[in-house]
This record gives sequence, C-alpha cells and structure tokens, in this order.
Amino acid sequence: MRMLPVSSCSPGMKLGRRIYSDEGVVLLAEGVELTAAMLRRLGEKGIHYLYIEDPRTEGIEPPELLQEETQRSVLATIRTAFRDLVDAQGKRYAGTYPYVGRSMRQMMHLVLEDLQRNRDAMIMLSNLLSVDHYLYMHSLNVCVYTTLLGMAYGYDSEELTTLGMGALLHDVGKTQISTDVLFKPGKLSEAEYEEMRRHTERGYYLLKDEPNIPLVAAHCAYQHHERLDGSGYPRGLRGDQIHPYAKWIGIVDSYDAMTSHRIYKQAMLPHEAVDALYAGSGTLYETSMLKLFRDKVAIYPIGITVKLSSGQTGVVVDINSASAHRPVVRVLTDEAGNELKQPYDLDLSKQLSVMVTKIEFGLA
Repeated sequence: MRMLPVSSCSPGMKLGRRIYSDEGVVLLAEGVELTAAMLRRLGEKGIHYLYIEDPRTEGIEPPELLQEETQRSVLATIRTAFRDLVDAQGKRYAGTYPYVGRSMRQMMHLVLEDLQRNRDAMIMLSNLLSVDHYLYMHSLNVCVYTTLLGMAYGYDSEELTTLGMGALLHDVGKTQISTDVLFKPGKLSEAEYEEMRRHTERGYYLLKDEPNIPLVAAHCAYQHHERLDGSGYPRGLRGDQIHPYAKWIGIVDSYDAMTSHRIYKQAMLPHEAVDALYAGSGTLYETSMLKLFRDKVAIYPIGITVKLSSGQTGVVVDINSASAHRPVVRVLTDEAGNELKQPYDLDLSKQLSVMVTKIEFGLA
C-alpha cells in the first residue's frame, strides 16, 4: 500500500483504505476500483491524497495511532463542540452547555486508550478528509501529537486528559474569525492579520466559563501563540509566564501548520519544519521540549511516497527511530523515472549521500 496525491492517481487503481466524510459517512470503500469521475469528485471535495493498493509495495501497512472509529468520533465531537460553544457564546442568558465538556472528556479517554496501545509509536497522523474542515483535522492532529509528547514526558492520566482537551480546543477561537480572512488565498493585510490574531482571546472567552472544561484548557487557547522571548501574542508573555501545556501545543501547532498544504502556501518538508522549529530553540520554544518532539515524531510516515536526491522515487517502508529524517525507502523508479522491475529497500541511515528532497503529500 502507498499514499499518493489524487492528481497522481489513475483510473483503474484500487483504493487501499476507505474514505470518510467529516461526518463519518463512508464515501468510498476499501478495494474500490477508481474511475476518472471518482477522482474528479474527490478533488472537488478537497481530498488530496489516497492510500492505493500497489503490488510493488506489498507488505507496507501504514499503522494508525487512532482507530478509524475513534478518529471519526473525535472529529464529529470537535465539530459539534465548536458549533455549540459559539452558539452558547451568543446566548449566555440561556446558560452554558455542560455536555460539551463532558463529550470532549469522553473523547479524550478514547484517544488515550488508542495512544496507550501505541506508546512507543513514531508516526504522523494522516487523514482522508476534506480540506474544507482543515480546522477540525488540525485540532485532532495537534491533540494526538501533543498527547503523545505528554505521555513521553511523564504526565499522568488526568494531566494528559487536560492537555489533550486544551490541544483539541486550542483553535476554537477561529470559529469567530471571518471566513474571508480565515481562508484568504493571499497574504493578509495588517488589519486582517490583527483580526486573525484575535482567535486566541476569543478562544479563551469561549471556553473560560464552560463547566467541565478545565480553565487550563482555556489558557491553552489564550497562550499557544506566546513565545519564550515575549515576541508572541496576544499578551507578549515570557518564559514561565506561559503555561507548559501551551508551550507543548505551540510547538505542535507550528509544526502541523508548516507541514500542511493550504490554499495560500506550499507545505514544508517535515525535516525543514523541524529545522525551522530548532531555529527558535531557547528563544521561541523550550529546547528540552523540542528535543523530545524531535525524538518522538516520525517526520516521514510509512506508506508516503518520496523523491530522493538521487532522482529515484520510492515509498517509506520503515522508520529509523535514531534518525527520523532518514527512513528506509522501497525504491520504485530509477534516476530517469523508469519503473524498476525489481524494487529494493534502501536504508537512508546507511546511505548518507542520499536524502529525501520531495514528499508526495497533499497537493501535487
């Protein structure tokens, strides 16, 4: 199995994993033979990549940190929670929505159960959902990354639940930002940038009075763009003025944003994003937190298609935990792009002259 951009898929290819809508409805089942109309429709729905069956990548089974049912349930809960919190904000006289916090906590228990089974896993969570709901998937990605880091750091179950809820809800304030600003394809004006920055404060005020949502989670929404040297926003907090949970979320939020394809920007290669984070070590982010992040997050997940500096193309077969940016790659084409009759596995940790130069992820 391999992951390919929809734009690189051809009619006749078979789907390796089923595709769901953001509401958990199966759009296409596993094993379906793709048609030109299906591929066109998937592109229209904002789905940019698929898992495809490929005899040359037989035996490659990308693991998933979350079970499909957990992922669908959490995304549905995030969607409902975001909408209800916004509704409650406009109707304070009618009371709060205590079930929102309860449902988020229940979802975090499901997430923790799944992650506990993969405690030592190094993998990038991937999805086959519409880009229209980037906010929901981004929230889930940040939650999973951050919770795994919290587990590695040594937080207990209750601390992990609170950290995870803060991560799930860190961007809820963006529901209060104009869609014209939120999804603008070009560079934001100064006024639009200031409007975007207000999502931190708006998130805090949406969450701070909600029963069953820890106040710390509200502060995660408030502080996840604060930085050690005081250069962040909205209050220019420094060092220990920033809650540790918000520091973790700030690192993961930055990484996920840098490696995600958006309408207005090309994604960074994962190792480039890690380098960019490390450029802020000790000034923007805690060095010890960055080190744990680097050690725990697999920047090239199993099943992803990569281009090598040699000109060859292949699929990631395995991860080198001691050198995450140098995975084991099953080479499928030669330097000229011709398909190999006998694909072979290349361990980049042993071939230091070869490196990943392009990742076939999201938009082609």
